[in-house]
Amino acid sequence: MARERDGWSGSPTPGTLDWQGNITMARRGTFTRRGFLKGAAAAVAAPYIVPASALGRMGWKPAGERITVGFIGIGNMGGGHLEGFLGDSDLQVVAVCDVDAVKRAHARERVEKHYAAEREAGTFKGCTEYHCFEDLLAREDIDAVLIAVPDHWHALVAVAACRAGKDVYCEKPLSLTVRDADAMVAAARRYDRVFQTGSQQRSSSEFRKACELVRSGRIGKLLTIHVGIGGPSQEKYLPEEPVREGLDWDRWLGPAPWQPYNAERCSGNYSSGWRLIRDYSGGMMTDWGAHHFDIAQWGMGMDGHGPVEIIPPDGKDYPTLTYKYESGVIMYHGGANGILFTGTDGKIEVNRGYFKSWPDAIGEEPLGPNDVHLYESPGHRTDWVNCIRSRRRPICDVAIGASSVTVCHLGNIAQWVGRPLRWDPVKREIIGDVEASRWLDRPKRAPWRL
Repeated sequence: MARERDGWSGSPTPGTLDWQGNITMARRGTFTRRGFLKGAAAAVAAPYIVPASALGRMGWKPAGERITVGFIGIGNMGGGHLEGFLGDSDLQVVAVCDVDAVKRAHARERVEKHYAAEREAGTFKGCTEYHCFEDLLAREDIDAVLIAVPDHWHALVAVAACRAGKDVYCEKPLSLTVRDADAMVAAARRYDRVFQTGSQQRSSSEFRKACELVRSGRIGKLLTIHVGIGGPSQEKYLPEEPVREGLDWDRWLGPAPWQPYNAERCSGNYSSGWRLIRDYSGGMMTDWGAHHFDIAQWGMGMDGHGPVEIIPPDGKDYPTLTYKYESGVIMYHGGANGILFTGTDGKIEVNRGYFKSWPDAIGEEPLGPNDVHLYESPGHRTDWVNCIRSRRRPICDVAIGASSVTVCHLGNIAQWVGRPLRWDPVKREIIGDVEASRWLDRPKRAPWRL
């Protein structure tokens, strides 16, 4: 993985990663290439103390070839990702961060227990826990971060990570607002970061197959798309409760408006937690829309673009949220098991582990050399790791995540203001509606700002 770091280029090293695979936290600014090489020379002089893991045996890559990763947010998704990352020999988790002391301590213990089991010594003390993400990002020995905090924090953490020179995997939905998404794209480009959005359906074969067939014209001219997801988030007023022990509630809120603590506000529960509250998320419109609208955009070839008109349900001509594209394609909210593409000559419906075409022959005939062949990911995490090494853009680059989440946000805004919107997907502006345009961004509580 060749990239510039601290005035030199070459394969990055974790810096304070010792020859037992442990991370020892040095004072900021003390790591140098000379110091690392000195440590390497000492190891060569005393080979009997070098464990097999440091030399690349036991399924491990040598220390200098592993990508060091810090986790920011160890809740439902962060905890789930942690298990997968620990099993990847290309990576080493060296830090975890969360505003919940209990969660971050548990995550650190999980990391150290896993790595200890893989080492001959049977011990490992190389994962540091942090309360503040800024301290984690200040580590010069961390190559990349996984961000799995609530949606209202995504942009602040991701932009800071890009500025700190870290590559980024950010959970979906990419952002809380359209302007937050724009800031994330700008930061990733300015600092030349590899940035994977966590819309992992792009890395699943059934979704790629559906989009390839649609874009190859197998269902004829595309007419409509139905996307089956839930509704928007709403305001919610909850009674004050005592803050649970170990949680920094003020920092959990961060840029969001101040509200008294209630367990439901910071719950990861999909049926009643923060995802359904407008201050922190866009509801299932953004949570599942970041998956299914993303595939709809991929199937239309609309990455980096979007609809030109968004019409909320009116109880008459438009019984459901409706998107119109300049190509003439109309996309409807609801009415599908996942995503249903309908064309002049057939239909394709796709969801996780599910693919159906009408007629059956559409999905049975293999693609030819002149058909559309889309980016084939080896897996969402693996694709990100490969791109960190190659410096290419991953399958769900930040700009793709931004255009897909914008579709979600526009649907929410149309429903919140209760009237149709006209959208300029090139200028990324709502046309002729000042009130609706205010929803493209949100004020941030001091001192937080992008």
